[in-house]
Amino acid sequence: MKNKPYKNFIVFWASQTVSQLGSSMTGFALIIWAYKQTNSAMTVSLLTFFSYVPYVLVSLFAGSFVDRHKKKSIMLWSDSISFLCSLSIVILLITGKLEIVHIYMVNIITGFMNSFQSPASSVVIGTIVPEDKLSNASGMNSLSSSMLAVVTPMFASFISSFWGLEGVIIIDMLTFWFAFSVLLFYIKIPETTEDISGSIWDIFKGCKEGISFLLQNKGLWYLIISMAFMNFFSRLTYENILPAMLLARSGGNETILGTVSGLLGVGGIAGGLYVSFFKIPKSPVKMIYFSAAFSFIAGDLLMGLGSNIWIWCIAGIAASVPIPFISAGQNVIIYQSLSKDMQGRVFAVRNAVQYASIPMGILIGGFLADYVFEPFMQTRHPLALLLQGIVGSGSGSGMSVMFLCTGILGFITSVLWYRNPELKKLK
Repeated sequence: MKNKPYKNFIVFWASQTVSQLGSSMTGFALIIWAYKQTNSAMTVSLLTFFSYVPYVLVSLFAGSFVDRHKKKSIMLWSDSISFLCSLSIVILLITGKLEIVHIYMVNIITGFMNSFQSPASSVVIGTIVPEDKLSNASGMNSLSSSMLAVVTPMFASFISSFWGLEGVIIIDMLTFWFAFSVLLFYIKIPETTEDISGSIWDIFKGCKEGISFLLQNKGLWYLIISMAFMNFFSRLTYENILPAMLLARSGGNETILGTVSGLLGVGGIAGGLYVSFFKIPKSPVKMIYFSAAFSFIAGDLLMGLGSNIWIWCIAGIAASVPIPFISAGQNVIIYQSLSKDMQGRVFAVRNAVQYASIPMGILIGGFLADYVFEPFMQTRHPLALLLQGIVGSGSGSGMSVMFLCTGILGFITSVLWYRNPELKKLK
């Protein structure tokens, strides 16, 4: 009986991974479709931007709602509305009426629903996973994310070659029904909800309580702020303009994009496997910031310096292997610092603060790529000529320089955060 809750988590994890595979394939296919429509890095950036803005804004108030209601019901409703969004996209596509603005609108809706689904899922994991298995569960989540990064480009390309973008989205909807059925009929979640009587203002009260808790626990607060910095730098480049840069520097070669994206996942799988099945270091704080520093200096810097698929693949592995260690370290610290009745509020505030930098990074990254770095690298300015000698010239070279910048800045900030005395107190 001791391992039953963890087996419950494994079934939950597996079904959600299948569903995420479908969503990831749709996201990958839509990025390719949008970039080919416009040839603009900004267009690709806006796809993610419109997902994160409602997510960040609503997350501040979603935590109290999650604590006061059944987490299973929240996840089922959130996923159902996201399914209807996918259905609308495929209908517009089949009828020949799909435009980029429609994808933006759908991303706004799904971002809104994710602001409830994400903290609910985090609380569920904290409820059904034994405390001594939390780092392993975090490793499995990182493992699934990395596996998706490997297989998503291959599966999306394979399916679209036979059935087009419509086929990819239909597969996405089928994976939704599988995960929905498993969650509805199989997964048992011990629900801990508060008294739901009260006014709408209690939602704002819950937000205030989550913020107050974090402000009183400075180590946790600084941990979340530091993650926001990392998210900002990663969204300037890696998780934003990387597809545009690779397509630009490879002459639109989708095979190179898919290969590098897959190798990003391979690195994450390696790190996720280690975190899932082996004990992590006793100092999660050191693990977090040393891993982040290595990811930035080895991954971003090498990606910017690279000019062929071999270097880009090595850079992708170097950048992605440390990510599961960062996630595991953070999750262990947060779960062990929170009581279950506060998790929804704190996770929601964590999501809002930690991910608030993501839409900013996405928007700024797309703007800098299209209107600053790319045009600048086509000039004869002495600095541009110097940088051309380092990263090369032509389309995509400006985005390469952006990778150099995030590699250096990310490394420096990671080292500085590790030296913070409040963070060193966390265990």
